[in-house]
Amino acid sequence: MAEPLLRAERLHKRFGGLTVTNDVSLTVETRGVHAVIGPNGAGKTTLIHQIGGSLRPDAGRILFAGQEVTRLPPHRRARLGLARSFQITSVVPGFTALENAALAAQARAGSSFRFLRPAASEAGLNREAMAALEQVGLVDRATVPAGALSHGERRQLELAIALAQRPRLLLLDEPLAGAGPEETERLIGLLRWLKTQYGILLVEHDMQAVFALADTISVLVYGRIVATGRPEAIRADPAVRAAYLGEDVAA
Repeated sequence: MAEPLLRAERLHKRFGGLTVTNDVSLTVETRGVHAVIGPNGAGKTTLIHQIGGSLRPDAGRILFAGQEVTRLPPHRRARLGLARSFQITSVVPGFTALENAALAAQARAGSSFRFLRPAASEAGLNREAMAALEQVGLVDRATVPAGALSHGERRQLELAIALAQRPRLLLLDEPLAGAGPEETERLIGLLRWLKTQYGILLVEHDMQAVFALADTISVLVYGRIVATGRPEAIRADPAVRAAYLGEDVAA
């Protein structure tokens, strides 16, 4: 059996007297979605921060592509192919969609990208950025300032920014947050395609989306994983239903 792309082993994180992640272990394969669900305050975003590198665990280790990255900063992990999005959109409003994606390509490549210089002088970056926009369906919005995009389009742009970094693994923290029904449907379709190309660790509150996308689900409650399995097993788990899902979602 192939080694997982990501392996988190027995992660612990405390803030004062509060244990936020408690002996958390999980894996993500080279393709597909591993979703982490749980109530507010369960420790999901703290877990993503530890895997992304913005927060160091107190104990445990993280391996990515066979290399231990527990102590590496976020930019070093990004260079290895680990890219993430955030709960709150983090695009540059005054830059166009293309410029936002090109900035991410520049950060990966170490190029001297300057937005005031002729675009032709950074043709390579713009090609990579346009390819990322094409992957998420935003080519026709390339020249639109990010601040003028709809909420759903900004979420798509965040994914393009991640893809412009040439990732192997995507860490997605509530990518559907704030999206309306039509935007949600469009984003689910996009994520369904992306999971055929990348490994994805997904934190999401929209249970319909989770069960539509996930290959594996881990349930985090009070910092501890109480169940991990295929979506159908998670639906049927009495402890999960009692702790989080509720009869209306799990039925």
